[in-house]
Amino acid sequence: MTIDAKLVKQLREKTGAGMMDCKRALQESKGDLEKAVDFLRKSGAAKAEKKGSRLAKEGLVFSYIHHGGRLGVLLEVGCETDFVAKTEDFVNLAHNIAMQVAATNPISISKEDVPEKIIDREKDIYQEQAKGSGKPDNIIEKMVVGRMNKFYQENCLLEQTFIKDPDKKVKDLITGTIATLGENITINRFTRFAVGEEA
Repeated sequence: MTIDAKLVKQLREKTGAGMMDCKRALQESKGDLEKAVDFLRKSGAAKAEKKGSRLAKEGLVFSYIHHGGRLGVLLEVGCETDFVAKTEDFVNLAHNIAMQVAATNPISISKEDVPEKIIDREKDIYQEQAKGSGKPDNIIEKMVVGRMNKFYQENCLLEQTFIKDPDKKVKDLITGTIATLGENITINRFTRFAVGEEA
C-alpha cells in the first residue's frame, strides 16, 4: 500500500514520531490516522520501557512562575545527554510538568515516594469510613484499595491526569517524549512555592 506523504507529515506533526516510524504505522493501520496514532503510542511505550533502565545523568533545572508571580515551581528533569536537554521537546515536557505541579500541588513524584506515615493515615481514614457502611471485611478491603488508588492518582505526579489532556496521565506524557527523543527521561525532584503558604 502506498502512503501519501501528506498523511505521513500529518501523523508526524500530531505525534512527533520519526518519518519512518510514521510511515510504518500508517502501513500497519492501512492509512487510518487514528489507528496509526494508537500503533505509535503502543510501540513507543514498548521502546520507552526498554530505555527506562538507562541512566539519566544530564538534564535541566526548569523554573516556572505563574502569572502574577505568586506561584512558582522549580523542577529537575533528567535525560541521558546534554544534546537532548536542549531540544524543544524536552523543554516543552519540563514546562508542561512544571505547570502540572503548579496546578495540582502533588505530594510526591510516584506512589513509591509517598511517606509511609501518610499512607498509613489515609488507609486508617478510609477503613473507618468503610466500616461505617456496615459491609463485610472483604468488601471493606476492596473499598480501601480503591480509595487508595484514587488518592495516588490525585497526589502522585506520575499518576495524575495531565491538566491539558484528560485522556493522558503525566507518565504517558513522559513515555511519549521518551519515544520521540530516544532517551530515558526522569523527573528527579520538584519544589512548589506559593506566596503565603507554609513550606
